[in-house]
Amino acid sequence: MKTPDTADQLEDAANRIADISRSELQIMLRRAALLIRNGAAVSMEDNVEEVLRDLAGEFGKTRNDTIRLIVREWMEQNAYLPVHMLDEDGEVDGEA
Repeated sequence: MKTPDTADQLEDAANRIADISRSELQIMLRRAALLIRNGAAVSMEDNVEEVLRDLAGEFGKTRNDTIRLIVREWMEQNAYLPVHMLDEDGEVDGEA
């Protein structure tokens, strides 16, 4: 017999929503959020992982958000994506 995964548990909870406790539902939703957040993980070499952790901490972002940022900027700089333009009146960090 297979153990139910998070998706099975969420489907079961949806089918019996009136009977499930608030705390059980919170636990299932938190597990689902963690799976979604970490589900698209890309594995890297140890030295790259170390730099990603450092950058993520420096940027105040998650590891996956840092990877998204790096890939987007690389694609913009290499003309695979249009460059994100700032408004003339918009806020900027640093000096011009």
